[in-house]
Amino acid sequence: MIPSIDEQTLKDEIARLETQLSAARAQLVTTSKANVSDHLTPNGLSASSNAHLPNHPLLLLSDSALPLGSFAFSSGLESYLAHHSTTKGNPSASENFPQFLALALTSLATTTLPYLIVAYKSPEKLRDLDAELDACTLCPVARRASVAQGRALLTLWERALKDDAGESPAAKALEQFSKAMKPPQSQDDEEIELSGHFAPIWAAATSAMGIGLHESAYTFLFNHAKAVVSAAVRASVMGPYKAQGVLASGLLRGEIQSAMEANWEKVVEEAGQGVMMLDLWVGRHELLYSRIFNS
Repeated sequence: MIPSIDEQTLKDEIARLETQLSAARAQLVTTSKANVSDHLTPNGLSASSNAHLPNHPLLLLSDSALPLGSFAFSSGLESYLAHHSTTKGNPSASENFPQFLALALTSLATTTLPYLIVAYKSPEKLRDLDAELDACTLCPVARRASVAQGRALLTLWERALKDDAGESPAAKALEQFSKAMKPPQSQDDEEIELSGHFAPIWAAATSAMGIGLHESAYTFLFNHAKAVVSAAVRASVMGPYKAQGVLASGLLRGEIQSAMEANWEKVVEEAGQGVMMLDLWVGRHELLYSRIFNS
């Protein structure tokens, strides 16, 4: 038989249990607040929300204000316009531009993307890749543009970016490459001829800054597209609003992704000019009677 319990005893037991329950709830709230505060950064954002913030180094390297000199070159656009008649019956320069932009991205991907991928994965090969790319870049105008931007990025790395990048094989490779680029201090020092091409140095810098390989390659091609579109605006091919429409379009995203997919598995030995006419347009730029961009 269940022993009988008087009503008052039951009320006292319920009150005791309710007191314990209230204390346990208060302890749970205190513990939850402590756990949240442990994961808060000084600005009040939690660690989990920080994981969803944009990649800061990637935003930095995709900025149009980055002092690389990319916008001093038209990547062959000015020569392309000069060599294409816009008489009655022929497409206008604005109508031809999407085709030229696609060709420019294809050319850049076929000639440099394999070097970028290998330099990202194996930064210790930076010197060899630079020498091979220099030997395989037959157009002198394209070579000067690549070297000018590569050396500008190397200078930017030395003066502004390397302090926050930390220690990594890519950072070490860039440091050694930068030292080798400088003239020998004495006659006993060995002089190493390096060019400083853009794609391998970009790959090593993005690797050292913690940017993923796919993001690095996509941003490299997208920055080139921005430079070409900017040249189109200054050459009066289109206005600034139309230019932003081109950069925001799904067509451009598709062109970049297609160029990456077509060249992602290629080895360095398979890299080469995929648009032969582009070498002619770029090469003949310095022969134009008048021009607004560097050759």
